[in-house]
Amino acid sequence: MSSLVAPPVVRAVRFLLAALLVLSLSACAALGVRDPLNIQVVGIEPLPGEGLEMRFAVKLRLQNPNTTPIDYDGIALELKVNDRSLARGVSAQSGSVPRFGETLLVVPVSISAFAAVRQALGLAENARLDSLPYVLRGKFGGGLLGGRRFSDAGTLDLSAVGKARR
Repeated sequence: MSSLVAPPVVRAVRFLLAALLVLSLSACAALGVRDPLNIQVVGIEPLPGEGLEMRFAVKLRLQNPNTTPIDYDGIALELKVNDRSLARGVSAQSGSVPRFGETLLVVPVSISAFAAVRQALGLAENARLDSLPYVLRGKFGGGLLGGRRFSDAGTLDLSAVGKARR
């Protein structure tokens, strides 16, 4: 016997699935689309190292162009210069970048002796020291989805390094 009317259990399951779909779409809309953080390297200072490694404190300026603050719990970053890995660092710092605000974050990074040698060999191949490409990539820990990745790229001018001022 065929019936054009669905049994009550089938109707209830369909209603439940439709309600879950509406709720999940509402949750995605509530998260909202955020503009990416603006991140610039604003300073690099030497730190004491161990053995053959060199250590530096990389100062990052984080700017939040969003209407809500962005919380973070930990940071990891990698700096590549001339398409070669140069430095890596992590920090367990936590904090918040205020809405339409900025904060300064200092992350210690290490450069191994081997990375320094690779960079020196790469510089010897590159005749121009006034436009070395760099890429800074990293990740902020925390947040609803487990973290937020970031990237910054540009060029470095090392042509004045080692030259005496007149």
